[in-house]
Amino acid sequence: MDRNPSPPLPSRDDEEEEEGAGGDCIGNTVYSKHWLFGVLSGLIQIVTPENTKSSSEEEEQQMELDEEMENEICRVWDMSMDEDVALFLQEFNAPDIFMGVLAKSRCPRLREICVGILGNMACFQEICVSISSDKNLGQVLLHCLYDSDPPTLLETSRLLLTCLSQTEVASVWVERIREYPAIYDSICFIMSSSTNVDLLVKIGEVVDKLFDLDEKLMLEWVRNGAVQPLDQPQEDSEEQPVVRIVPCVLEAAKQVRSENPEGLDVYMHILQLLTTVDDGIQAIVQCPDTGKDTWNLLFDLVCHEFCQSDDPPIILQEQKTVLASVYSVLSAIFASQAEQEYLKIEDLPLIDSLIRVLQNMEHCQKKPENSVDLNTEETKKSDLTQDDFHLKILKDISCEFLSNIFQVLTKETVAQGVKEGQLNKQKCSCAFQNLLPFYSPVIEDFLKILHEVDKTLADDLEETFPSLKVQT
Repeated sequence: MDRNPSPPLPSRDDEEEEEGAGGDCIGNTVYSKHWLFGVLSGLIQIVTPENTKSSSEEEEQQMELDEEMENEICRVWDMSMDEDVALFLQEFNAPDIFMGVLAKSRCPRLREICVGILGNMACFQEICVSISSDKNLGQVLLHCLYDSDPPTLLETSRLLLTCLSQTEVASVWVERIREYPAIYDSICFIMSSSTNVDLLVKIGEVVDKLFDLDEKLMLEWVRNGAVQPLDQPQEDSEEQPVVRIVPCVLEAAKQVRSENPEGLDVYMHILQLLTTVDDGIQAIVQCPDTGKDTWNLLFDLVCHEFCQSDDPPIILQEQKTVLASVYSVLSAIFASQAEQEYLKIEDLPLIDSLIRVLQNMEHCQKKPENSVDLNTEETKKSDLTQDDFHLKILKDISCEFLSNIFQVLTKETVAQGVKEGQLNKQKCSCAFQNLLPFYSPVIEDFLKILHEVDKTLADDLEETFPSLKVQT
């Protein structure tokens, strides 16, 4: 789970003062309880200003944070990564203090730090359960998703992801989020408008986790953005604009594409999760523009960015999960919108991309000639097994997609593929080797077309795969 970047550490003089406090160290740390009490007391005073101050003075104070106070609170932020400190903060009811800050303060930096401290504390299971069980604190934290300050939104997203990753409390947060429909609008707004890549990645991870945990919530969010009926008056549509999940996901994916490959992987997995339900597929393809935008982005990724001809075959190990997601979504669009012209003209580049992935997969699955020592092999056994599992998923998805494309190939397209090299003997052999025997009828039909286009090539392939020769 993520923890926040470390703010400035206490200076050596500060540490010596804390050690000299005598007997008030927090657990096994060198941090002073007395010092921490002072910082928390200062926080309380920030959100409870003296009554003699005017409203304008109060507002100005809340918008700014004293440099010395900021440094001290940042030290607490850093300290809260230590379990002893986190537990002490919990015992001192610090979450209630932070809740007061979040509810009353309009200082963006202060709000960011307080959510960040809570996020660090939530990394420890006991504290995470306690924070999650506090309904009032939960409401305040979810309200932070409406904040306009990107750093505060980032820390809120990190905290939510940490809690959603704890099986004991994940359902609590899912239900809580379901109770606040406006969170959907806020998250969609962030995905569609933010240029902060770190924030987009983290909010994407939250959405991905939510969809993975609860299909019902995913369906609710898909239906929230359902396309309005065609008979609805246009003026009503303009007064109440529809916020749909798929265009927002696409916009975020485009934003993180070049700067954060892991973030792109997250957004591709969100799209893949959407295609696991009929409503999700319809959310992608029902609006022609959305379907085309999704197809074009994903097509560009697999044909011009991932697993290219000049990449080493081992690159597939790095790209296997994102490729599986992308091919899965493309396959779902292809299957549901096969009559769309923008799909048909892209058949050959996709065939080339899919076969190249299958070729690289064969290379990745080869055992190294030089054996490694037993201890190293044992330590990496689980990782190798996980790699094999993901490669198998990618292979299954790629083969199914490739077979679907082969089924709709026309004589003209096959002739063009042979002429341009996408359907030469080497590539066809790779395709046949991976598609047989599960997709034998598809290969047989393809060979019949190939006999009309290039009989020599068809005969060569039948010699290589004798089981096909008898049936053609």
